[in-house]
Amino acid sequence: MHPRIALPRAAHYNSDDGRPNAAGRRNHFVIKIVSTDFDGTLYAEFDDPPIPLALQELIGRLQKQGVKWVINTGRDMPGLMHALSRPNINIQPDYLVLVEREIHRREDSGYVGHAEWNDACRRSHEELFIKVRRDLPRLVSWVNSRYNAAVSEDAYSPFCLTAYSNGDAEAIHQYMDEYCREVPNLKVMRNNVYARFCHADYDKGTALSEIARLHKISPRHVFAIGDHLNDLPMLELRHAACLAAPANALDVVKEAVRFRKGFVSPLPAGEGVMDSLNYYLKQPPWTPSGR
Repeated sequence: MHPRIALPRAAHYNSDDGRPNAAGRRNHFVIKIVSTDFDGTLYAEFDDPPIPLALQELIGRLQKQGVKWVINTGRDMPGLMHALSRPNINIQPDYLVLVEREIHRREDSGYVGHAEWNDACRRSHEELFIKVRRDLPRLVSWVNSRYNAAVSEDAYSPFCLTAYSNGDAEAIHQYMDEYCREVPNLKVMRNNVYARFCHADYDKGTALSEIARLHKISPRHVFAIGDHLNDLPMLELRHAACLAAPANALDVVKEAVRFRKGFVSPLPAGEGVMDSLNYYLKQPPWTPSGR
């Protein structure tokens, strides 16, 4: 069983500033930003092509109309660029959100970091991890004495977990969550058997909202889709009004999307992304009178 996610009361949007109301009406929003998780959502590693050609064509058409496409992933830059270099991938995102927090904007044939955001993000993590590093011996000892799991440090977190199984990952995740209550602004970011500590102010959702802020776009015009636990922060109405999940998403992700009146596709991965985009794009315009 995955960690229980506290779901706020469902809300609906019908104003350009993105403020919620309780009207309960099925709204239509013009999409101006498309935010897609990568692995398991947009990209299926063992499919050929890994991103369906029809979906690539749809995203390409939206980009020509001015829509900004964001790949919102836990991968770092080398890992993502390697995946996007595969044959039959013919589109490039306008923005990257890497390791669930860093923002990079496409310029010509490459990507440039959003310096103000990334610098603040790095400083916040450095300050936060001073406390975590002092407690590392205790944390690592607890894991090693109970589970067959690997704990390491990388450039993004002093505590990076690779568990042997999802069951072990669940148990260690709960322990990590308990520790987070001791350290203000610390939280766990998890995807499958992998987890790491991060700062609570920086995740896929807050990074997506920063991109929207740069373009003066309200959440009303943002589409977001994901399949795993690390996608939950962006699958919130304060970041995106058009929420979706593919058929292969975790049940807890589907539950969150449905609760917020989003769309859960019966199709998996890239086909589910295309199905979800078409669902929102084909909705009739909403008016206050319902006409």
